[in-house]
Amino acid sequence: MAKKQDLTELSDTDLLNLLDETKDESLNLRFQHVTGQLENFKRIALVRKQVARIKTELRMREIHAAEAEASS
Repeated sequence: MAKKQDLTELSDTDLLNLLDETKDESLNLRFQHVTGQLENFKRIALVRKQVARIKTELRMREIHAAEAEASS
């Protein structure tokens, strides 16, 4: 699992790819939970938090880019 420091070092495309992978994992975990196959329920919360961290980093970059463009 990537930490905040690791996320800041990734490129935008890498972050978007990681977001897709993490969302897929979240979907798979939800299916496992519904079918009774999930053993580690804590993983669902961890994956949801990871999605939020990635989205936050992408949004921060978007805001910084808009501010830089506005100040130019």
